[in-house]
Amino acid sequence: MTSYNKDYYAVIMAGGVGSRFWPLSTAKYPKQFHDMLGIGETLLQSTFNRLSNVVPFENILILSNENYNEIIKEQLPKIGQEQIILEPAMRNTAPCILLAAMKIKKTNPDAVMIVAPSDHFINDEDAFISDINLAFEAALKEDILITLGIKPTFPNTGYGYIKYENEEGKDLKKVEVFTEKPTLRNAKKYLEEGNYVWNAGIFIWKASFIVDSFDSYLPEMFNLFAEGETTLNTSKEKAFVKERYQEAQNISIDYAIMEKSDAVFVIPASFKWSDLGTWGSLYEELPKDKNDNAVVKAQLMPDEASGNIIYTHNSKVVVIEGLKDYIVVDHENVLLIVPKEKEQDIKEIRNKVMEKFDENLG
Repeated sequence: MTSYNKDYYAVIMAGGVGSRFWPLSTAKYPKQFHDMLGIGETLLQSTFNRLSNVVPFENILILSNENYNEIIKEQLPKIGQEQIILEPAMRNTAPCILLAAMKIKKTNPDAVMIVAPSDHFINDEDAFISDINLAFEAALKEDILITLGIKPTFPNTGYGYIKYENEEGKDLKKVEVFTEKPTLRNAKKYLEEGNYVWNAGIFIWKASFIVDSFDSYLPEMFNLFAEGETTLNTSKEKAFVKERYQEAQNISIDYAIMEKSDAVFVIPASFKWSDLGTWGSLYEELPKDKNDNAVVKAQLMPDEASGNIIYTHNSKVVVIEGLKDYIVVDHENVLLIVPKEKEQDIKEIRNKVMEKFDENLG
């Protein structure tokens, strides 16, 4: 039987739209609520189950948009309504993390919390648990902000990078600087230098220390939420959040706190990770047939077709001939067929379809 530390909490961010996974992912039903990998559970369910190996399930909170409350309850029937924190407006990651941290701190002043996105793929859960426990133990001892970084396997220009002080023998590395998505030239340079990791957007810290950090570095937002501190975890909380949340600055936790604080450390993760941000990234994680086609919820009959990703919503038979390196997605009343090299255009394609045909298609 797993022994849990009652001071450990988790916050799962599940409010994104995932428009680059259109037409499967829509504003009404985003990618985190889909079984993207064809494994029998959604990305949200996978994330919840993974964190349940470290944190008591009753200490896991879900941050999401108020439109997704019923979907969350349906997919995670084990949790109570009080574990779902609903945002009435989209305001990036800083406001929702502050709200969650203040709620947790009020419940347990000694709490240490992990913040994790709901839509990441992690294939070595034992290594993940080991890294998270290391971070929890470090955060318990000191007032520090910890992030997990992913050791780069190639010069990816789609991720932000974190540069750290290269001290041998230390699991926690002092962060020197956060960088924006680099040029290919800079990405290659980062790999050669060796003390850079991809920014995975996974954070661990004391609830009290991140709240204090907001007070120091973003006092306007701290004061806004502090006005309603007495309502948190009470029946009056919903009304306060509904009225005041939209006044919060639209800013990420990276810009708001992580890039300003001098108490930030990174653990280079020992597990394989993908942010599953595009159909192409999903393709990389899926098993392939002898012609390198990846198939989810479909029955494929290929003829001189290779390197494709095929996704249908009802296990259709799909026949393709002479197609190479394409994304083929059949979902309800939309069929998408585009080259993988143009996956970044899918968001714009979605917008054009919504404008020309029906906004409900997005």
